[in-house]
Amino acid sequence: MAKKRTAIDPITRIEGHLRAELEVEDGVVTDAWVSGGCFRGMELAVEDRAPEDAVQIVQRICGVCPVSHAHASTIAAEHSYGITIPNAARIIRNIVEGAQFLHSHILWLYNLCALDYVNPLDALNADPKQAKKIAESAGTSTNTDYKALKERLAKFAKNGQLSIFSGNWFEADKGKAYTLSPELNLVLTSHYLEALTMQSKASEICGLMGGKMPHIMTSVPGGTMWVPTEEKLDDLWGLVNEIYDWVSTTVVQDTIVLATQYSDAFKFGKGCGRYVAWGVFDRPSFEMNDRYLPAGVLADDWLTKGKVDDVDEDAITEWVGHSWYEGDSDLNPREGETKPLFTEYNTDDRYTWSKAPRYNGKCMEAGGLSRVLVAYMRGDKFFKQHVDSLLKTLGASGHPEVLLSTIGRTGARQIETLRIAGLMKDWTQELISCIKEGDSTTFVEHANNTGDGTGFWEAPRGALYHTEHVSNGKITGYQIIIPTTWNIAPHNEDGEPGPMEAALIGVPVADMDMPINALRTVHSFDPCTACAVHISEPSTGRHFDTITNPWGVK
Repeated sequence: MAKKRTAIDPITRIEGHLRAELEVEDGVVTDAWVSGGCFRGMELAVEDRAPEDAVQIVQRICGVCPVSHAHASTIAAEHSYGITIPNAARIIRNIVEGAQFLHSHILWLYNLCALDYVNPLDALNADPKQAKKIAESAGTSTNTDYKALKERLAKFAKNGQLSIFSGNWFEADKGKAYTLSPELNLVLTSHYLEALTMQSKASEICGLMGGKMPHIMTSVPGGTMWVPTEEKLDDLWGLVNEIYDWVSTTVVQDTIVLATQYSDAFKFGKGCGRYVAWGVFDRPSFEMNDRYLPAGVLADDWLTKGKVDDVDEDAITEWVGHSWYEGDSDLNPREGETKPLFTEYNTDDRYTWSKAPRYNGKCMEAGGLSRVLVAYMRGDKFFKQHVDSLLKTLGASGHPEVLLSTIGRTGARQIETLRIAGLMKDWTQELISCIKEGDSTTFVEHANNTGDGTGFWEAPRGALYHTEHVSNGKITGYQIIIPTTWNIAPHNEDGEPGPMEAALIGVPVADMDMPINALRTVHSFDPCTACAVHISEPSTGRHFDTITNPWGVK
């Protein structure tokens, strides 16, 4: 059978502009090209500014993960200054970061990813009483009146006001792509709506401790400006417990439903099979490998040898030979450059704004799956217990490799959600104890104003890297590699596809117009392409023009 091409463009339910072009033969994807079409970034915007200003500016890269950018930038500045933040500030940062992670993970699973598996329109055929029984037997949230929800959906459908539920591929594969019963569709639609409330509560924590959300104001080089009053701590404790109760009863259980109902999705979507995690949520040691979610690199032989490598900054490079930048450089980000040169969309040449990060010359996947695998391989007790429990439920005990798949990637990230929700309770109690014992210092001044620093951290979508040169209190160089840049990297000079491209190869396609399994695979990475690309100021000055065309520069 002749090879055919199809494209998903634009890919919806993500942050930014993304195109996936697929080559299909005999109903299977044989090659793929993923193109980041959103042109954006901050590297040159922070030059000649103080690192304290950069912390605020780089948050504008993303409205979903601004806290991670703030913390990566503050860590880079603190390394430049040679300072260590107070213990109370460490705890506060963990709580703010954790709240953002919870917001992002819940948003992704229910409001971005779920509609690849859940059909709210089919919920119109559900028996509300039976739906409630299913939810109760699974131990998930039953806060919704299922009868009232069904009636509400019916009114929307009758009036054609489906809004967020419209424009999806519920009819893909001649209606065979969605396999949940009407009752499960009703239950999961109710959780879709409940998730909106849980996200707001997570954002409330960020606003409480960060001054506002989405772009927090209290994290600064040297610590944090948040004042932990008794009233604020009471509010924090209430919010943390409410989110934990919902996550612990609902998120993992819903994930298991999707995993068992769509078990075929364990057979595709592996990707490159190599993983990076820089670690996130500091312990008192401030060591990357000692973080609550530790750092590590899983190279080609990690699964057979059980080996986790420590992170080597010198091993990181960014190649631009298939990206819309000048030349074909392959530079370490500390010597990185951003020289945009849009030509045309050509999969044989240049076809994306995203650079191609490599580690020891190899493409690497970043994200929740990477963090879970690294923690699991490092022997973390929580992840060992819960990953093994999930594998047992799936009938795959002793085979973590099943997680290297479209639905496996989805399931692993929700184990992390449960872990972070529990840690939020621990950190809140730790902060309260810290203050009671008189350890309430949250900021230290810095004496030095010149140096080089790197912030290795994690955003919800994976490995985040900020590096800066500071001279006399002003930034003279700044580079950023965000998670989606790793994941949507283009083919390299040897023709090896990037992680998401590799994950798409082998995906079954029954419907060329609605390649639903390809869409599921893309969404399993939770791409944020607004973060993944760069913006550079014109050489003539400090002026920035608005980019109105996703495929070209104004």
